Amino acid sequence: MNARARRTLLSGLALLAAMPAHAADPAPDRAMQARADVWWDDISVMASDRMEGRLTGSAGYDRAADFVMSRFRAEGLLPGGEGGTFKQAVAYDTQTINQAASTAALIGADGKSHAIPVGPALLIASGGAPRPATIDAPLVFIGYGLHLPARGHDDFAGVDLKGKIAVVISGGPVDLPGPVKAAARAARATALAKAGAVGLISLVTPKQVEIPWARQQLLATQTGMFLAEPALRDMPDGFFAGSYDPERSADLFAGSGHAYSDLVALADASKPVPTFALAQRMKATVSATHGHVTAPNLIARLPGSDPKLRLQYVVLSAHLDHLGIGEPIAGHRIYNGAMDDASGVASVLDVAHRLHRGPRLKRSVLFVIVAGEEKGLLGSTYFARRPTVAKAAIVADLNFDMPLPLWPLKTVIAGGEGQSTLGAVARQAAAAQGLALTPDPLPNRNTFTRTDQFSFVRAGIPALAFKFGFVLNSPQYQIEHDWRALRYHSPADDITQPGVMKVEAIKLDNFVARIATYVANDPAAPAWLATSAFKPES
Repeated sequence: MNARARRTLLSGLALLAAMPAHAADPAPDRAMQARADVWWDDISVMASDRMEGRLTGSAGYDRAADFVMSRFRAEGLLPGGEGGTFKQAVAYDTQTINQAASTAALIGADGKSHAIPVGPALLIASGGAPRPATIDAPLVFIGYGLHLPARGHDDFAGVDLKGKIAVVISGGPVDLPGPVKAAARAARATALAKAGAVGLISLVTPKQVEIPWARQQLLATQTGMFLAEPALRDMPDGFFAGSYDPERSADLFAGSGHAYSDLVALADASKPVPTFALAQRMKATVSATHGHVTAPNLIARLPGSDPKLRLQYVVLSAHLDHLGIGEPIAGHRIYNGAMDDASGVASVLDVAHRLHRGPRLKRSVLFVIVAGEEKGLLGSTYFARRPTVAKAAIVADLNFDMPLPLWPLKTVIAGGEGQSTLGAVARQAAAAQGLALTPDPLPNRNTFTRTDQFSFVRAGIPALAFKFGFVLNSPQYQIEHDWRALRYHSPADDITQPGVMKVEAIKLDNFVARIATYVANDPAAPAWLATSAFKPES
């Protein structure tokens, strides 16, 4: 830990210990229940059928945005968007892949062609960038596909990627920290394109599947998006991207001399995985339609009281968008997104209520509700790179995304806690509330790079993301696993779902409010740890 980080940590812990009783004492049961009722009422509006699943750029999203802005006004918050409004306009290009009309085949060294059923076996990704109309390229397996030469691990090393489609498997070596692996995956397409690759096919081992393939097929029919400004895209135009059915992935390895089952066993054990050229090439045509939409980010401001520190900002964020109306599951077509992420937006509103009614904070606070998260963190990427305040004035982001209050809150997963001095603050705040932090039990799921705080991290801003904690093979693990398998990204994530513990959600809000209060009042801004995987180069 460097000297600045140490000073920040020590001053922060002292300040946190001295925080006023309103931030340290649990609220009375009646008050907690009242806040929980408001929290659920907010979710019930945002996740109602009237909002039509809040797809970015849709009329349903706009109706939900109007509701959030009405809640900003009701809480007495000031506009933090453009032109004295709560809005920041963001433009998106859209791409819809007609999987059924697209074609693909594997061609062996003998010239024989084996058709790949697009949809049943191969899904062509619709987001990130415009797909090529056609592609014909050799396949090369590059293990985990992690390009980390500075960390002593480089799956690109010694591989000729020029003009090739890279095939990668889920997971990563056990000796690399989860955030390091996650950051490498987030930058993989860019790194592959720079190395000359023309595409990427991602494989997930059956054991690591998060969403069943049948539901992934339904989701693949939905429209993808990318920011209309090409300079803000992470994937180059014309780069092919797709995923393969876990039950059919062995087809790609025919004639390679390697058994896919052996590679799966290595990946599930986080052991080293070899890299090698595959014996087949892939030829595909992509049927796609394109369009353009706009959808606003929503920003409200709580001014600080200190003459200097009020010019700096703590951000609390969540995403408003979800998946809209899609293919029916059990007769339902509206993907309401109650937990993902109407619950996070409701928590930001609850924390705003708590902070506004407490003693004035020294720094200002921005409440940032973004669009485009489901399409690749797009709204938060735009805000983090084009903020409505000076970029250097943002000192931290605290993000809610699907915290899942489905069991009593005892532990918290605070994604990013090992990267900056925010982690020490979170641990102290947890202890003050009788909680504890627990590490992410499933780091290969890449949760930290799949939620909006990662957009701030990539912009050099320390951040945390919050979820109810659990450990592997516990009852809570099984609840979380089953929720993802049955409700995540499906119409079943609606306001009729059982098991939501509303008062427990408010306990997490109180925890995050403590952290926000500390960060807003501490004279020193949060600092990256010297060991951080995301520490900006000086």
